[in-house]
Amino acid sequence: MSQNPYDLNPALAARYANAQAALPTPPAGANTAVLQHLLAHRSVRAYLPDALPEGTLAHLVAAAQSAPTSSNLQAWSVLAVTDPERKARLSEWSRDQAHIRQAPLFLVWLADLSRLDRVAQGLGLPSDANQYLEQFLVASIDASLAAQNAVVAAEALGLGTVYIGALRNRAPEVAAELKLPAHVFPLFGLCVGHPDPAQPAAVKPRLAQSVVLHHEHYSAEAEAREVPQYDQAIQAFQRDQGLPPVPWSQQASQRVAGPQSLSGRDHLRRFITWQGFELT
Repeated sequence: MSQNPYDLNPALAARYANAQAALPTPPAGANTAVLQHLLAHRSVRAYLPDALPEGTLAHLVAAAQSAPTSSNLQAWSVLAVTDPERKARLSEWSRDQAHIRQAPLFLVWLADLSRLDRVAQGLGLPSDANQYLEQFLVASIDASLAAQNAVVAAEALGLGTVYIGALRNRAPEVAAELKLPAHVFPLFGLCVGHPDPAQPAAVKPRLAQSVVLHHEHYSAEAEAREVPQYDQAIQAFQRDQGLPPVPWSQQASQRVAGPQSLSGRDHLRRFITWQGFELT
């Protein structure tokens, strides 16, 4: 018997590591294929060396440009890297993650206010608002929304992806390598390629909805109940993936323990201002 196309519960069971996870049945005619697609997302860290089909990058950028953008400012850019030597350097500066070298395409997503500077300058107008923290946030949010659209598009094309936040570990070197002008900041990277079937990626469980969803006012009431259960789910996932089992609460706490846990990113504000963002 074929699976009910409206039944999202199998995908939910994987996403929450809970066989009892369920949602109300979507209304008739709803495009549940999109929901199935989103629920099946996984980070891919092993790639085949195969080149991407012709036109892939153009499709990804078109999807990215279809994301919302604040006031239509489109305050972001993306830089495509395919040169093996450049990918190797970016990998070295990102904790030497091998999948950056493996993936045929590495995308660097940029918060980019420089284009707005140039446009205003061409009209003989000021662009002083770009010195404010709000505009840096706008550019960062715009780039993040665009990148996630590209991820969804890549997966629809049968490709795998993984974000690389460690690109910020050595942000000055990255900026110099990519010749970034003032008012451009490298937010994160994105590997894109054909997943290696010999090393399949799995859906990583997430916290229960009751932990992240608040109604009318903020409440942390569910955390005491749900976080210990999530710790168990994450450890089971790690064992299945051949990884050392570490409770999420312990791992997350280590990550926020202090500046030493930020892998060099504790100096980012200094570089951001050096890169021309005054963050007034």
